Amino acid sequence: MELGIYTFADMGPDPKTGRPMAPTERLKNLIEEIELADQVGLDVFGVGEHHRPEYAVSAPAVVLAAAATRTKNIRLTSAVTVLSSDDPIRVFQSFSTLDLISGGRAEIMAGRGSFIESYPLFGYDLNDYDKLFAEKLDLLLALRKSERVTWSGELRAPINDRGIYPRPLQDPLPVWIAVGGTPQSVVRAGLLGLPLAIAIIGGDPERFAPLVELYREAGAKGGHAPDALRVGINSHGYIAGDSQAAADEFFPPYAHVMSQIGRERGWPPTTRAQFDAMRGPHGSLLVGSPEEVIDKILLEHSYFKHDRFLMQSGLGNLPHDKMMKTIELFGTRVAPEVRKALRSE
Repeated sequence: MELGIYTFADMGPDPKTGRPMAPTERLKNLIEEIELADQVGLDVFGVGEHHRPEYAVSAPAVVLAAAATRTKNIRLTSAVTVLSSDDPIRVFQSFSTLDLISGGRAEIMAGRGSFIESYPLFGYDLNDYDKLFAEKLDLLLALRKSERVTWSGELRAPINDRGIYPRPLQDPLPVWIAVGGTPQSVVRAGLLGLPLAIAIIGGDPERFAPLVELYREAGAKGGHAPDALRVGINSHGYIAGDSQAAADEFFPPYAHVMSQIGRERGWPPTTRAQFDAMRGPHGSLLVGSPEEVIDKILLEHSYFKHDRFLMQSGLGNLPHDKMMKTIELFGTRVAPEVRKALRSE
């Protein structure tokens, strides 16, 4: 199983001053985090796309290209690319360029996004939310299949036998479909034979097992071999030297972010009791000592038999040194033991 980190490059307010981190500092820190993840042997690093003041990255391919020049082995993916409000040609060209710079380590994780700011920003109607994604995914897959493309849809101008350049080093350029739990999205990924990334950020992870089974059933109906139907799980997590330190260090930035989102969406503020419950053996948070996180990754693997796990740690105003430490522990303590246990299976 591949193991890695993903981040939205949060710029949460400094607890002492109340001021947000400068984008220059956050991006510098982010490149250092990706570089360390590569050095400690993690497999993947993902960077999200957002168009909000509290996040530093609106163009993941640019950041990942910068990281490509400082890394050697780690795969570099968006997490996610908001495909519905972007142009698939520019997405393909950007990640093909990243693929060439990185020597074949680029990936696209395509989704509809958990926020909606990009839709009015780029002139799209939210009433077309589902249709935009389906149509643009169709175009993106056509672009990676052939150098010259003829394509037509309802929401974008047609393309008539145009060449799309540059071509990536990888053939095909990997495209994952990111979902939050919608069965229709899971089925679409399966029928297309595309890898599936599921975000589990609340509740009991085991309840997502039927979705993974649905995906594999749809893949079989689509005529795809079982080993082509890759599954990734993306969750919040944090690792420290001991369980109590992990909980105490991660709760404040976690609660800040989740409560802020909650105010926008009508959820109550996140409490410490809720947080501690989600840290339990059957909760969605992978927060604790290396041993606790190892156990939880392996428990979830017994549910899903997934091929990739990505952990989101850099929430809110989590200090850079804490983020670097959790990456170090993930790569040097957690990853080797998880790989060893799965090899023995």
